[in-house]
Amino acid sequence: MAASGRLALGTLPRSSWVRGSGPAVLSRLRDAALVRPGFLSTAEEETLSRELEPELRRRRYEYAHWDAAIHGFRETEKSRWSEASRAILQRVQAAAFSPGQTLLPSVHVLDLEPRGYIKPHVDSIKFCGATIAGLSLLSPSVMRLVHTQEPGEWLELLLEPGSLYILRGSARYDFSHEILRDEESFFGGRRVPRGRRISVICRSLPEGMGPGGPGQPPPAC
Repeated sequence: MAASGRLALGTLPRSSWVRGSGPAVLSRLRDAALVRPGFLSTAEEETLSRELEPELRRRRYEYAHWDAAIHGFRETEKSRWSEASRAILQRVQAAAFSPGQTLLPSVHVLDLEPRGYIKPHVDSIKFCGATIAGLSLLSPSVMRLVHTQEPGEWLELLLEPGSLYILRGSARYDFSHEILRDEESFFGGRRVPRGRRISVICRSLPEGMGPGGPGQPPPAC
C-alpha cells in the first residue's frame, strides 16, 4: 500500500480500529488505549524490518518466557539504530509520550512467529512506566484488553502493519492485554489472519527510577 493510502486510513472512524464491550469502557479508555493506523509509510516499515532482520535471524524462536506470557517468539533489546530508524522512533516519542516523560534507553523488539501469541498479562510497574507505545510490522493482529476485576469489560484493538498503538494509565494497570493466537484472531466478525509479527516497543521509565537503573525484563506486548 502506498504511503498516501496508509495515511488516509487515519480518517476512518475509531470503530474501524477499536471496539469494546460497551460505551462505558470505550469512553473510559478513549485516551488510554489508542491506535494510530497508517503511522508508518510502507518505506518506513521496510526500513525498520530491514534493519531488524539480521539480528532477529540469529535467534531461535522460543516457547517459554520468563513470566510464561509469550509462546513462539524471539526478542531483543536494541539501543543503536540507523539515522532513518532513529527519526521514526523520535516520531513515536513525540506522538505517544509527554515532554516530561523519560524513556527507557533501549527499545524492545518482539518477533512472533505465525502461530505465536501473547497470553493475557499485566506488565509490572517495576519494569516500565505509565506509557508504552508499539509499532506493528509485517502482519495484522488483534490486541485484547480485559478488566482485571470486571472481565465483562473489554476492548479490542486492530493492529494493522504500519500502525502505532499506545497504552497508558488505566489501560496499563487495570486491564490485562494479549495478542490473540491465529485461530482466535477476529475483530468483530472479521477474520484477521495472523502471520509473522514484529513489534517495536518504546517504554517510559518506571517512576522513581533513574536512567542508569538496573536492566528491566521487557514487557510482552
